[in-house]
Amino acid sequence: MAKDPQTPLDDELARQQDEADTQVEPEPVEGELEDAVDAAEAAEENAEVESDNPEAEMLAAKVEELEQALEEAKDQSMRTAAEAQNVRRRAEQEAEKARKFALEKFVKELLPVVDSLEKALEAMGEDATEAHREGVSMTLKMQLDVLNKFGVEQVEPSGEPFDPQYHEAMAMVPNPELEPNTVMDVMQKGYLLNGRLVRPAMVVVSQAAG
Repeated sequence: MAKDPQTPLDDELARQQDEADTQVEPEPVEGELEDAVDAAEAAEENAEVESDNPEAEMLAAKVEELEQALEEAKDQSMRTAAEAQNVRRRAEQEAEKARKFALEKFVKELLPVVDSLEKALEAMGEDATEAHREGVSMTLKMQLDVLNKFGVEQVEPSGEPFDPQYHEAMAMVPNPELEPNTVMDVMQKGYLLNGRLVRPAMVVVSQAAG
């Protein structure tokens, strides 16, 4: 059977049908829109959590307050420890001082005995027996040894410069042979107890000749 010849109308319809068949339908974008919406919502939620969370702000303020309280407690602890150390050191110093100078009064009571023994030894004449002289000398030596054992030292400054901290000037005598303010004679020896003056030495001091 012979095919019917096409008319111009049929050709136009066929052309339009071919164009419709060759057009590509656009891909659906629904998935992309959903992803964008989810991202926007997540960003909004994060922004709300960061900028508008009273509980987080309160916790941060509490942490800062606790850190400040901890620093203050550390500082106070260090101050307390330093003060306790100072108190202990002062107590030790006072105890050491009391131990060193507890005998001061007792030493002062013994010094006249030493003075008497020294004067007795000096006053002995040629008529004194050797035994007598040796007995007084030994007694004086034993007395001084006991005092030295407990930190007592003699101040015998003959020939030394006059020192008002340790010497008491009883008289000043012109003496051209000595430098001025030199101890010429010791009338009574002085004594120290552990370095502290118990009794000054009574001395005669030289002065320039007029």
